[in-house]
Amino acid sequence: MITFFLVGLIVHVVFFLSIFDIYFTSPLVHGMTPQATPLAPPASRLVLVVGDGLRADSLFTLLHNGSSRAPYLRNVIEERGTWGVSHTRVPTESRPGHVALIAGFYEDVSAVAKGWKENPVEFDSVFNESRHTWCWGSPDILPMFAKGASGDHVYTHTYPAEEEDFASTDASRLDSWVFTQVKSFFQSAKSNSSLRASLLEDKNIFFLHLLGIDTNGHAHRPVSQEYLDNIGLVDTGIAELVSIVEDFFNYDGRTAYVFTSDHGMTNWGSHGAGHPSETLTPLVVWGAGVQNAHRVTEPQSYNDGKVKYFKFLYYFPQADIAPLMASLIGVPIPVNSVGVLPLLYLNNSDQFKAETMYTNAIQVLEQFKMKMTQKKETTLSFLFTPYHTPFHSPLSVSHQISLCQSLISHALEGLVYYHTYDRFFLGCSVVLGFVGWTSYVVLVILKTHAGLNRHPSLLKQIPSHTLARLCICVTVVITMFLLIQRSPVTYYIYCLLPVPVWYSVLRDFFHRAMLTVGLAVLSVWPFLSGLFGKAKFRSLSWFLGCLCLAAFPLMPVVGREPIIHLVKKDHILTCPTEQMIHVAVCAYVPYLTHSSLQQKQGLPLLNQIISWTTLASSMIVPLLSSTRLFHRLLSIFLSLTATYLLLSTGSEALFPPVLSWLMFVWINIEQEAMLAQGVSGRQEVIPLSVMFIRQLKLDDIRSHFLHLVSLFSSFDPASVYCFLTVFNPFIMGGLMMWKVPYFKHLYNLCLFLIVLVISDLMALHFFFLVQDYGSWLDIGTSISHYVIVMSMTIFLMLLSVVTHIFTTQRLILWRRPKMHFP
Repeated sequence: MITFFLVGLIVHVVFFLSIFDIYFTSPLVHGMTPQATPLAPPASRLVLVVGDGLRADSLFTLLHNGSSRAPYLRNVIEERGTWGVSHTRVPTESRPGHVALIAGFYEDVSAVAKGWKENPVEFDSVFNESRHTWCWGSPDILPMFAKGASGDHVYTHTYPAEEEDFASTDASRLDSWVFTQVKSFFQSAKSNSSLRASLLEDKNIFFLHLLGIDTNGHAHRPVSQEYLDNIGLVDTGIAELVSIVEDFFNYDGRTAYVFTSDHGMTNWGSHGAGHPSETLTPLVVWGAGVQNAHRVTEPQSYNDGKVKYFKFLYYFPQADIAPLMASLIGVPIPVNSVGVLPLLYLNNSDQFKAETMYTNAIQVLEQFKMKMTQKKETTLSFLFTPYHTPFHSPLSVSHQISLCQSLISHALEGLVYYHTYDRFFLGCSVVLGFVGWTSYVVLVILKTHAGLNRHPSLLKQIPSHTLARLCICVTVVITMFLLIQRSPVTYYIYCLLPVPVWYSVLRDFFHRAMLTVGLAVLSVWPFLSGLFGKAKFRSLSWFLGCLCLAAFPLMPVVGREPIIHLVKKDHILTCPTEQMIHVAVCAYVPYLTHSSLQQKQGLPLLNQIISWTTLASSMIVPLLSSTRLFHRLLSIFLSLTATYLLLSTGSEALFPPVLSWLMFVWINIEQEAMLAQGVSGRQEVIPLSVMFIRQLKLDDIRSHFLHLVSLFSSFDPASVYCFLTVFNPFIMGGLMMWKVPYFKHLYNLCLFLIVLVISDLMALHFFFLVQDYGSWLDIGTSISHYVIVMSMTIFLMLLSVVTHIFTTQRLILWRRPKMHFP
């Protein structure tokens, strides 16, 4: 059996890692030649200002009196600039948004291995292609562009990471810091001859990353006065910035300005998904080489209620800004860019527009050719299926622009085709592995517990030598096939691991609401089984408990306002006297914490100490209680409830008492069912060594349905504010995953194998639901379902050991003095 566990562990680790090879590989290719327009550019320098988290409507919408909260940018829109709305692609987060703006490509999904905090592979950018780039802003954004630069020409100036605190009293100071630093920079350049000489060169970029709007939006919501006032501060800072830059360069008319945002924000202060409030961002471009605004009388497509006089309004993908900036200052378009040059923003000759569009098309086509070459070299010629594209040479200069745009479109489709070329092949290999392993486990169950060994006629076995020869032949064929194709090592593992025995049909797609249906059906079990006549109170408690628990899968996991008063009131009256104080304190800590944050007083240190201490002690306190069944279960429940309360922001605080109520009723009603069958119940916690002896019964399937309650928890980032408010994805993610309750009770070896089979079937189902597109929430949810199911299997043996310790062992801190009787 030890060998079985080890083999199972290895198999599931391979399955666990397979999704990162199949779904989450980097789409970027390297080795292309940078492409630049040979004609002289209209601008010598570019100033890029990004208002992190700024929504399009927040900037463009006028106030009730007809004025604007950003008067300078409004004047630019009306008199001398071109404006539009850029459409970001999910995930709408800061890092992928800035990469799209500056490098011209969207999220590299292989960043999941880096915790979404940085790009896993090097990439080209407009900054890298520039002569010099000076950056000011957040330490989360700027370093990745300096790290990927091919030289030492990208200079970054950042504030400490600790300044990015959601509990900050005024996050707009982050933007004030940036504007102050830029002002000092140009002031010092007047007396620094070497710096001044560098500034006077062409192809320079100045980048200002303004994080205050985003931070205020998270802390106070986008409709708050703090968020709106921050927009006014940015507008004033931009006006002063333009004056400083123009004065330094003697108003030479060779400076282009771009103001935009990396993403928007929902009304409840989050971003990452695909709601229009998150994906629609403003874009204002003015200066050298940019079209000027013209008044018209008819309304435009983006109507804020009063915009009726702007001729140039455009709606285009966010990645198109990178080739626009590159064309304005005459640097090569980033080699990994998938953006299409928005020609309507350019104020230049038709020849210049045609040349820049042609350069853009060649740059995208180079990626397609490189991707095709790489895939062709690792695929047998008779198996290689090329992507057929209707590429044609231009018939005349007048058709060049439209043909280039068509060429870019087909080349981008070809990139996706070759990036996912091996996905079907690898997916089939993993599916065969899943099916083979599940078939083997089912066979073990049948042979061990269904008496199949006592009926040899039911088992038709293949002679061992024939099976061995067949396996060797298959292994040789697969190995030679992969060697010829020069496949990676992981391909050998995925292709050689599967032992296909039978193939199962997948169930319907997973929905949380299906758990509600299951619990509703389960609630009538006592009435159908006849237990209601023998235990009316317990049966009614079971019925009501199932119905109450069935409501939780219907509740949202994200995207709702915190309801802290529910946390404050819950559980205080449900605790025994000895733990009343601890649970009461933990019930009030979230209320006090969120009150402090709303008053902009930050996270209280005492609350933070209580939270972390409670979390650390939650695994030790249950060991101090008696090993009597209800005593130990109650102690475990209260200990975990204290931690759960600290991680609750609303209705999920009701989840532990409802679940515990149902679990205690379940234990009682199961005992009643055992008594009805002539089996006596036990009040002591039964050791695992005894549990493994019990025979498998059909009723055991009912109990395993309750294990699915781990899908009920919500995942609101505000849940962790009692522990920390400074952004840290790994700690925050770990704390939110702590909310997922795992209730495992292994009765015997056969039940363990059943759980293993169910887990494998669920994992196979979730394997096909993994997606490499969409928001971080969508991608993360698809990964989480698969990871949770696989982790349940991988750590099943470890959990059984922990269960054994928690249910049979007791810590004794001091011993009572021995009494002697005469």
